[in-house]
Amino acid sequence: DTDVMWLRNPFEKLSKNETEDLQISTDSYLGDPWSEKHEINTGFFFVRSNNKTISLFETWYGKKDNSTGKKEQDVLLDLIRSGIIGQLGLKVRFLDTLYFSGFCQDSKNLRVVTTVHANCCRSIIAKVADLKETLHVWKQFRSLEVNSTTTIQWTRHDWCLNSWH
Repeated sequence: DTDVMWLRNPFEKLSKNETEDLQISTDSYLGDPWSEKHEINTGFFFVRSNNKTISLFETWYGKKDNSTGKKEQDVLLDLIRSGIIGQLGLKVRFLDTLYFSGFCQDSKNLRVVTTVHANCCRSIIAKVADLKETLHVWKQFRSLEVNSTTTIQWTRHDWCLNSWH
């Protein structure tokens, strides 16, 4: 997505296991990378091209085109909830927000976070404002000495929080 800020190379945090078909970011991480109970988001995902994932994308985009009023992410979540992962024999890893962070659930560790997604936000104006603030915090963090004991935390995503009212 265009509302994802890459802070580090995310590919270093992805599983190298070639049996995994899809690795996808989540709004909040539940502690189990295999649980289909995660609220996925399509801000960041990695797909291995094979017959199973091609079938998934054909189904997903076919349904998306016929799902008036739904975003592509909602259509994929509906498919997951209806059991498409098992039906297609897909192996899906749901990514930890420690590394693949978002505004729904911030990474608590700036030393390891790789991406930040402006999810849980209603407007483009709010996303841009809070992503700018995220970049400001990131620059502060990057300016610290390597052995610094100073603690820097993300600021609240007030623009996004207020975009729902």
